[in-house]
Amino acid sequence: MATTGTDVETGLVKGLGAMDATTLVVGSMIGSGIFIVSADIARQVNSPGLMMMTWIATAALTLIAALSYGELAAMMPHAGGQYIYLRESFGPLAGFLYGWTLFLVIQTGTIAAVAVAFAKFLGVFVPAISARHYVVGAGRIGITTQQVVAIVIIVVLTVINARGIRTGAMVQNIFTVAKTAALLGLVLLGFIVGGNAPAASDNFTNFWRNANWNFEAVRLVGVAMVGSLFSADAWNNVTFTGAEVRNPRRNLPLALGLGVAIVSALYVATNFVYLRVLPLAAIQTAPEDRVATAAASVMLGPIAVQLMAAAIMISTFGCANGLIMAGARVYYAMALDKLFFRKVATLHPRTHAPVFSLIMQCIWTALLTLSGSYNDLLDYVIFAVVLFYILTIAGIFRLRHTRPDAERPYRALGYPVLPALYMAAAGLIEVLLLVYKPKYTWPGLIIVLLGVPVYFVWRKREATA
Repeated sequence: MATTGTDVETGLVKGLGAMDATTLVVGSMIGSGIFIVSADIARQVNSPGLMMMTWIATAALTLIAALSYGELAAMMPHAGGQYIYLRESFGPLAGFLYGWTLFLVIQTGTIAAVAVAFAKFLGVFVPAISARHYVVGAGRIGITTQQVVAIVIIVVLTVINARGIRTGAMVQNIFTVAKTAALLGLVLLGFIVGGNAPAASDNFTNFWRNANWNFEAVRLVGVAMVGSLFSADAWNNVTFTGAEVRNPRRNLPLALGLGVAIVSALYVATNFVYLRVLPLAAIQTAPEDRVATAAASVMLGPIAVQLMAAAIMISTFGCANGLIMAGARVYYAMALDKLFFRKVATLHPRTHAPVFSLIMQCIWTALLTLSGSYNDLLDYVIFAVVLFYILTIAGIFRLRHTRPDAERPYRALGYPVLPALYMAAAGLIEVLLLVYKPKYTWPGLIIVLLGVPVYFVWRKREATA
């Protein structure tokens, strides 16, 4: 067995091997989205072919991005990952704005949403856990049993990760294997058992119906990708743990490419199964958008509700663990740069975990959970998330120019064509969102821009401290 060792610069334990890093990618990506968002995508595009195209385009873009990030990850295998890449490419302000948005909304809001999804599906087995059952108060100023369970999950996983990277990785491995097996089982059932002749006829006889081969099809797919992009997001979280990965110059690019390829293949196959089992209209009108449950019900009958609820609980628990583990490393890296609370830059003397960073993340995530506003916030920042991906990949071009002699154990696949293709395609999605879904864009930009004065205030505060 390889020794773990510690990172010389930070003291973080190098406790993640290639499998651990890969399960962190897979486990952070697969949450509850793949089980739900296809209903909204189907309603927006109103075409089986365009629905599949939305997921295939998402898979292609995500894989290109991951293979591009591999160059930066191998070049700078440090705690903080994407925060470090932006800082080194475009300066400390760019890195801070990413870290600020990550802490304020992206990471914490996603953790809150995933934890609430866990609690929601636990309610299938324990009806007392519900958004309608209040422990204290009522309405916007009340606390529901669903929120209480979500916060308990956040606290429990924070405590687990405070025990060290190996403990967090062990939980991640177990739940990632379990949920990947569950999703693969759904796919295999769909291909082996679940062929539904009326659904197949409805969807595949006129596969490209309502798909006008002009800019309208591009617009529909681009705008609908909001849901699929979020379902495929968080693949970059493994870069946050760069200082804790053994042989990172090999294992980080490998984990990014392999992890994203596995999830992308599963996502595309799952949506193909949806179309084999359910007519498009049934996908569009699935109760509470639970497409996976509706598909499983056709194949397995009433027991599918419980089986899918259990699968989603496993999926969301593992997803929340990966997000909690990785996110804390970014705020830790920011604190080392004196751009976050100083205490966050300390490690626990025994576990070498960034405990104070985990605690800060836990507190803010719990507050977002109680506010009930996390879903709105996540809708608002999709534009910012994609913008930071574009900027980070632009950093590859910039660093090739400014640091041509830097060691690059892995070079972005297809450079400069594929990274440039990603930037162009993602840029087009950004423009489409600006034009056709302004409520998804301007609030996110405002959240990012609010970080500018905060950055300068923080720098001034540190200078005079």
